[in-house]
Amino acid sequence: MASQSKAYSVLASSTLAFTVCFTIWMMFGVIGIPIKAALHLNETQFGLLTAMPVLTGSLIRVPLGIWTDRFGGRIVLFLLMLSTVIPMYLISYATEYWHFLVLGLFVGLAGGSFSVGTPYVARWFKKDRQGLAMGIFGAGNSGAAVNKFIAPVLIAAAGWTLVPKVYAVMMLSAALIFWLFSSTDPVHNVKSNISFMAQLKMLKDPKVWRYCQYYSVVFGGYVGLSLWMVKYYVTEYGFDIKSAALLAACFSLPGGVLRAFGGWLADKYGAYKVTWWVMWVCWIAFFLLSYPQTDFTIKTVNGLQNFHISLTPVVFTSLLFVVGIAMAVGKASVFKFISDDYSHNIGAVSGVVGLAGGLGGFVLPIMFGAMVDITGVRSSCFMLLYGSVCVSLVWMHFQFKNEAMAQTKSLAAA
Repeated sequence: MASQSKAYSVLASSTLAFTVCFTIWMMFGVIGIPIKAALHLNETQFGLLTAMPVLTGSLIRVPLGIWTDRFGGRIVLFLLMLSTVIPMYLISYATEYWHFLVLGLFVGLAGGSFSVGTPYVARWFKKDRQGLAMGIFGAGNSGAAVNKFIAPVLIAAAGWTLVPKVYAVMMLSAALIFWLFSSTDPVHNVKSNISFMAQLKMLKDPKVWRYCQYYSVVFGGYVGLSLWMVKYYVTEYGFDIKSAALLAACFSLPGGVLRAFGGWLADKYGAYKVTWWVMWVCWIAFFLLSYPQTDFTIKTVNGLQNFHISLTPVVFTSLLFVVGIAMAVGKASVFKFISDDYSHNIGAVSGVVGLAGGLGGFVLPIMFGAMVDITGVRSSCFMLLYGSVCVSLVWMHFQFKNEAMAQTKSLAAA
């Protein structure tokens, strides 16, 4: 009972810590809008501003996963959270574009918390419950929605400069709470002298590449859209920041909270089946979201007939809500793949896969901005995501089909 109580305490405190880390990681998705106006940035520059924290949060995931295996998740996550407090506070005093980019890199370290918490939490639970445990922890992704609830209120009260100050206090408080209620079990540490480069050699395994691709869609897409959707609502539909943030939270909130449900589904039905259906749901939704507002005229027997096709805010938000649910489930099912296939080095593999997903979240906002600057079509961001889902579906179909055929031949030969 004592061990079970510790496991639940670790899960609760880790989930709280990750939620705060993710809230801060997504900060520029909201405060970037008034900063863009103040600095007169174009769409690509805005995309880079929002994506800078995602870059370091992604690159740091592999070494953090290795350190978690060696030293334990408690000390690694605690020190990681403390390291972001001062840079975050300093953002309030930034005045130049490059100031925000540099400080964003340091604040982005908070995004690496996922590759620490995932193996740390998983090792406190039996294998048949790891999917659910990692799903509950991963629900901390809902910090993207928390950011959309808190930041607009703070901006309305005292301007965007208040947000980094409040978030710095939040991070410090969360780090102390995590340290008080978490625990350490030396048995969970993996004593290995494997180097960083040797760890990256696991990319020779085609399974790892496959999981990287899936995760770059469900997590990278989630991060990219979480950073981009507030601005999308403001520019496409003319909402103010507070209203836009609340509507964007309809995507971010289920995309984080329901990850636990995704873990349960993956435990019950298997990672492959769940991930397959997630990709199909995203494929259909992105196809519909990709269609830009269109006016066209056709010649009929009664003369010219004008038509206007567009997604109303209600339909648009409903589709985003469905995508958020699908991505939440998909994020959990991908990590169920990892816990099944790499139980002895979850931390290292989750770091590599998390790196791929995070890099997807870094590249996508920049590409969203660049495509708007080039094409002038705001829905081009969904066109890009539609293409990435197509790649995943094709890869899943042929890869698993080939593996099934190989397994059948192996059994026949035996």
